[in-house]
Amino acid sequence: MLPELSLNVLDIANNSIRAGADLVTIQVRIHKKEDLLSIKISDNGCGMTKDQLSKVEDPFFTSRTTRDVGLGVPFLKQAAEITGGSFEIKSIPGDATTVNASFGLTHIDRMPLGDICSTIYTLVLANPNIDFLYINEYEGKEYQLDTRSFRQILGDIPFDTPEVARFIRKYLNENHIEVYGNESF
Repeated sequence: MLPELSLNVLDIANNSIRAGADLVTIQVRIHKKEDLLSIKISDNGCGMTKDQLSKVEDPFFTSRTTRDVGLGVPFLKQAAEITGGSFEIKSIPGDATTVNASFGLTHIDRMPLGDICSTIYTLVLANPNIDFLYINEYEGKEYQLDTRSFRQILGDIPFDTPEVARFIRKYLNENHIEVYGNESF
């Protein structure tokens, strides 16, 4: 199992990219009163057939040709379910896939969320032709990073330009601190 949920997000988002998505939406929502942490990853990639969807939770199935196993989805499902949470994946062939995972926030077996800001930062900088919409909500406070808005402002200036990369990192970190304060999950 991966040591933190942000690495599961990275893995699932990379699946979306391999599936041809040019927009990946990642939502992380934490509600203490409901004892809930939820992660939703959706894309506009090629989707999966019913046959692929029926096998995606099997660790010995992968559509990749570079390895014989696909552990990302099974690990995320297991991580959610051992906390009393749930896991669901929906896909429309030729259109989109959505992964929803919920976790018991205070459950002793819940993995930490980890460094989600670094995960989003890595996805954005490593995939210059993909757009990302990242939404993070905690107790009704929310912030978003939408690379489509950045592209409108920046024009042809790439995200990996040092000044732009620093801005993206700072934007994520400052907004995260503003929403979460000193709390970590």
